[in-house]
Amino acid sequence: MNALAATSRNFRHAARLLGLDSKVEKSLLIPFREIKVECTIPKDDGTLVSYVGFRVQHDNARGPMKGGIRYHPEVDPDEVNALAQLMTWKSAVADIPYGGAKGGIGCNPGDLSKSELERLTRVFTQKIHDLIGVHTDVPAPDMGTNAQTMAWILDEYSKFHGHSPAVVTGKPIDLGGSLGREAATGRGVVFATEALLAEHGKSIKDLTFAIQGFGNVGSWAAKLIHERGGKVIAVSDITGAVKNPNGIDIPELLRHKETTGSLKDFQGAESMDANELLTHKCDVLIPCALGGVLNRENAADVKAKFIIEAANHPTDPEADEILAKKGVVVLPDIYANSGGVTVSYFEWVQNIQGFMWDEQQVNNTLQNYMTRAFHNIKSMCQTHDCNLRMGAFTLGVSRVARATLLRGWEA
Repeated sequence: MNALAATSRNFRHAARLLGLDSKVEKSLLIPFREIKVECTIPKDDGTLVSYVGFRVQHDNARGPMKGGIRYHPEVDPDEVNALAQLMTWKSAVADIPYGGAKGGIGCNPGDLSKSELERLTRVFTQKIHDLIGVHTDVPAPDMGTNAQTMAWILDEYSKFHGHSPAVVTGKPIDLGGSLGREAATGRGVVFATEALLAEHGKSIKDLTFAIQGFGNVGSWAAKLIHERGGKVIAVSDITGAVKNPNGIDIPELLRHKETTGSLKDFQGAESMDANELLTHKCDVLIPCALGGVLNRENAADVKAKFIIEAANHPTDPEADEILAKKGVVVLPDIYANSGGVTVSYFEWVQNIQGFMWDEQQVNNTLQNYMTRAFHNIKSMCQTHDCNLRMGAFTLGVSRVARATLLRGWEA
């Protein structure tokens, strides 16, 4: 099941649990605005090339729309639509005053030089500058984009609207980026894990972890779990996979990856088949890579007791049902990986105030938000007698529905 179908299915289930009016339900599902633009740039050799850019602005009932911009060959309207909708519910679950958006350009950033990427980013910004804004829609980095991409968007947008650091988040620190933003999603995953484990009378230091994906989110989660005394026994990414039943020395693995660019040939662990990581024996499985990795083919073989969804949509609805029957507790993505958007909100607040926080304040405030959101989700689970995924969806959807009705939506 693709991401859009799965997200819409979860939304409809939540709407039924909440008893939403069918007209309100339909209104919440339809995006506020979908943008499609042509971006033509000269390549370094002088030839012209065109790319298609998208921005889906899903909902603004609770505040400006918020969401990443990804540069990837497979960016398509359905996926962008699903991720924009997920951002709406995620912002509401985290209780930050944003709606959801998502964007992207169908390109392979690896095939473009830095100057070509800059030209492409500036042309895309020129095409959408009047539809984004500090109080309208605030982009952020995503797959294939980074702080430098945000710096180019900020500069191009400011040519039209004056200096506007709050128009994007995930910027370089020197341009108003927030301390703690780089680690935010991974750190939020760890705070979410701690909140869930505390509910079950457990703590990180007593458990074993397998982490799929060792990019920004996976590496930060692994590092912070290691620091808390948790035993990371298996790690994988696109370069390979390693395991050590006694626990991997994560700082050493990070150094090895930085030096060699790969997990292969790491001396402190033995190599393993990357496909086996999801079914490796461990207490906590954290998928931090692609969507749809847990499906009906492998869900029955999962040995973890807890799954923390650090990636977007890593578990298909069919896998959800299988895992539920096995008694596996799944902490859903719209809560578990919301640390990134939460600290993006802190960055936006700092930019608007013109007053920057120290890193300790960022991290402490993030922990407060993640812990409070978990308890709000648990409360919805008790009210509606549902699992954590539906607890999170009913929490997010109910907040957006209330805001929509309070603003005077005509039923």
